Amino acid sequence: MSMNTNLHGRLRNTSLPYTHGLLPLFEAVINSIHAIEELDQPSLKGYITVEILRDDQQSLDLEDSKKKRGPEAVGNVVGFRITDDGVGFNEANMTSFLTLDTDYKASTGGRGIGRLLWLKAFRKVSITSLYRADDNGVRSRSFVFDANSGVTNLKDSPAVGSSRRSTTVHLDGFGTKYRDMAYKTTRAIANSIFEHCLWYFVRNGGSPDITVQDENESIDLINVYDEHMVSSAVTELLPIKGAEFTLTHIKLRTTSSQSHCIALCAAKRLVREENLAGKIPGLYGKLKDDTGDFVYSCYVTSPFLDDAVRPERTDFDILESTNGLFADSEISLQDIREAVISKAAYHLVDYLEENKKRAKERVEEFVAKKKPRYRPILSRILDDKLNVDPGISDRDLDITLHKHLNDVEEELLTEGHDIIAPKEGEELPEYRERLQEYLRKAADLKKSDLANYISHRRVILELLEKAIKKDDAGKYAREDIIHNLIMPMRTDSNGVEPDSCNLWLLDERLAFHDYLASDKTLASMPITGCEEGKEPDLCALNVFDNPVLVSEGNKLPLASIVVVEIKRPMRNDAKAGETDDPIEQALGYLDRIRKGNVQTASGRQIPNSADIPGFCYAICDITPSVKKRCEILNLTPTHDHLGYFGYNANYKAYLEVVSFDRLVNAAKERNRAFFDKLGLPTT
Repeated sequence: MSMNTNLHGRLRNTSLPYTHGLLPLFEAVINSIHAIEELDQPSLKGYITVEILRDDQQSLDLEDSKKKRGPEAVGNVVGFRITDDGVGFNEANMTSFLTLDTDYKASTGGRGIGRLLWLKAFRKVSITSLYRADDNGVRSRSFVFDANSGVTNLKDSPAVGSSRRSTTVHLDGFGTKYRDMAYKTTRAIANSIFEHCLWYFVRNGGSPDITVQDENESIDLINVYDEHMVSSAVTELLPIKGAEFTLTHIKLRTTSSQSHCIALCAAKRLVREENLAGKIPGLYGKLKDDTGDFVYSCYVTSPFLDDAVRPERTDFDILESTNGLFADSEISLQDIREAVISKAAYHLVDYLEENKKRAKERVEEFVAKKKPRYRPILSRILDDKLNVDPGISDRDLDITLHKHLNDVEEELLTEGHDIIAPKEGEELPEYRERLQEYLRKAADLKKSDLANYISHRRVILELLEKAIKKDDAGKYAREDIIHNLIMPMRTDSNGVEPDSCNLWLLDERLAFHDYLASDKTLASMPITGCEEGKEPDLCALNVFDNPVLVSEGNKLPLASIVVVEIKRPMRNDAKAGETDDPIEQALGYLDRIRKGNVQTASGRQIPNSADIPGFCYAICDITPSVKKRCEILNLTPTHDHLGYFGYNANYKAYLEVVSFDRLVNAAKERNRAFFDKLGLPTT
């Protein structure tokens, strides 16, 4: 007993994502290919014409529109008209069309659902067909197909004045949501038809002549084929768990919109594409052969895929992966993907070697010159993991290598929990080797940490060098930029992370202190015992006249007090007095601290505060006014004449004036051995 079919219900249960708005067009084109094949006349190549229909308002003068607004400025696509010279809507095909889910064309991949996809994206479909009847006469059949009424206006009569077969399918009323997400231009639509139907072009026998027309523009897909194809396709058979798959290896010119991919086909249609980026070592960007650059595609067909494709032909009913009882017999997408990728890698091996070489050079150069912290762990990363795109940005390469570093650290952490006790049945030599390997890996990570710290120093020096130069406007950086490079302002050692300080720029010994403050009032510092706040003439004019204060050591009395005063590069207004002389400013701060009730950061009193050694640094360029102040204070120039030094007996303090150039040069000299070891430039 036959069962009734509800067209509305079938449409409701038919899926077509908005991103697949051109799939109904592809289905119509493939139907035309099958209609030509159904004639079973090998000598007849056949033709298919795809006409793009646009709304009248925006396409009255398409060429003028393109000239004024560019090639993408085209009218809205409202429909398509597909015409072929295939077998047409004869009695058998008409009966099949009227039967949903028919298996009439199962042998050619038909599922009886393509026309449902038409009505998902288009308001109605009008069909006119001239076909050859059983009595060898030519008849004309026409009808309208829509979601509300199904098939209406059916007419069938002898053709008048024509003996040629011809069928036209008019897809009318393109849905807005589908239209907005579909390609708009003639070239893009033609390329998408070609790429979807590519299998028909590369198979034995080729494809019918397919032409895409858009008002005054016409594109022959044979020309698109010639533009895109590099060489003839190569096919091979691939068995997977007892099922046979056919692989068609294709090289497309880089003018194609495709990237390297696997194309899974079923029912003689393209169903699913998977990008190969990152899945085959060395396969990225462009590949090159004797004819030039190309992209690679592998088309996969199989009776297994034909049976597993969903009715809408937008995906497969195949598990992503299998395990347990069915792992050895049931085929998953992962099984297919891994097997095809292996064959693709073998097929492309000659083209990938150059890319692998360039990838290795890119990583090695980046690590050697910019990120030496990764050098100790490179040997622990598999070569395949380091096959990156040579054009990868420094940022992305840094992220990639950092992920590998994290993996090594995670492995080390996991191994660390089990390394103490030998494994069951493990002999002493095996345990000793496992322990040694663990220790070697740990040592590599420590080297990586040290390399990262040294690299950080190089970056800080680069920033400092940039900060002391004129900018594009001819101005020098403000003091706060340089101040914050050395230590964040308005902080002290109780509230700042050690990693955020770069005291080594001045002196490595400053890292070892009892208390340290940056740009804070004397009264707020627990070591001073001083009630004074910022002096108005200093604070109001320049907050950076407040110093960095360091008290070294934890024995009583304090080993020393260090005062650092920083000035803007090339400042040339120094004169006598604490307000305008950075040396006198530093001495003034030292004097105030000594006269206060000096104590350690933990609150212990320090006797004889006046005898605590003092070290006062003024960081400023040796401009004429600064040079004059140094000479008045009887300071001695350094051998490079980039600074001054001396001892002030009255204040019992060592004084040093350091220019920014001397500061950078001295820091470089102290770190040169580390930079050389890591291959980092010092200039």
